Amino acid sequence: MHEIIENYDLDRISIATLGSHSALQILHGAKLEGFTTVLIVERRRLWFYNQFRHLIDHTLVVDSWREVVSKNIMNRLRSMNSILIPHGSFVEYVGLDRAESMEIPMFGLRGLLRIEADQRRKMKFLADAGIKIPKEYSINNVVPPVIVKFPGAKGGKGYFIANSIEDVKKGIERAIKQGIIQNPDEALIQEYIVGVPAYYHFFYSPVLDRLELLGADIRYESNVDGLKRLPAEISKYINPSFVVVGNIPLVLRESLLPKIMDYGLKFVRKSKEDLPPGIIGPFCLESIIREDCEIIVFEFSGRIVAGTNIYVMGSPYSWLYWDEPMSTGRRIAREIRMAIDRGILDLILT
Repeated sequence: MHEIIENYDLDRISIATLGSHSALQILHGAKLEGFTTVLIVERRRLWFYNQFRHLIDHTLVVDSWREVVSKNIMNRLRSMNSILIPHGSFVEYVGLDRAESMEIPMFGLRGLLRIEADQRRKMKFLADAGIKIPKEYSINNVVPPVIVKFPGAKGGKGYFIANSIEDVKKGIERAIKQGIIQNPDEALIQEYIVGVPAYYHFFYSPVLDRLELLGADIRYESNVDGLKRLPAEISKYINPSFVVVGNIPLVLRESLLPKIMDYGLKFVRKSKEDLPPGIIGPFCLESIIREDCEIIVFEFSGRIVAGTNIYVMGSPYSWLYWDEPMSTGRRIAREIRMAIDRGILDLILT
């Protein structure tokens, strides 16, 4: 990767991403920071992204996401001095092995991708960092209620709540039949924590050696959130599901912020210990806040999350750092710009 960067024209760097998830925000932020933009997009989605031509300088059209790693696409990206910005759909679309081996500079910690793809490794990473996580159960040792989760960035697809060992086994069998998983060992069974879901958008800057809290959100999920509108005598007959359909802004009580920032710093330190050089840029800790204000983290993402899309003009927190509109997409581009200006671009790319 160092050799590729050495051959780049640093005065003509472009920022590239895949057409999905938070691509519009990433492109918008790159344009605000004066970068050329490149969108890699499936042909079937091209009509939509053409509505935003003012944000896109170059479009690379593919018939399948598998083509992203083709020699042709890699050569074209390198010819445009591109830096790839991975987002939450990146591994899901491209595939883990292909994502890891792409011969293009990537903004962020490439080594974290494999941990993210494994639910148990993710939870161990959090626990070893000193972050509180939910209890985990085996399939034959369940203390209800529990939530059963499956690997991959599928936006909560297939997740379910169970109140008995029988419900857990039936739900896992159903997931295997639906092709969500291949075997029962892929299922992660956790205690179901009652409280408020809260998702924290962090950004660690290697250039400034600073952790920033850029925002927070609540996910709106189908059909679990829709069930709240139904009378109890009806909703009790419907199994809740957790497919994310959107995000809601959240401003947290200030007394919670020290604990949230402490968790973020612990995550940064653990990533530096286990995966040098450590986390680069955006990451998200996903939690439940209990009624006693204890914060339990049940998930993380090592890249930009879709919840940041609600803050294209910045959040109440990002203004405190930058005193100007600063989305996570723009913050990525600002970090790249600062690294170029200081001659340390290789510090933020893997």
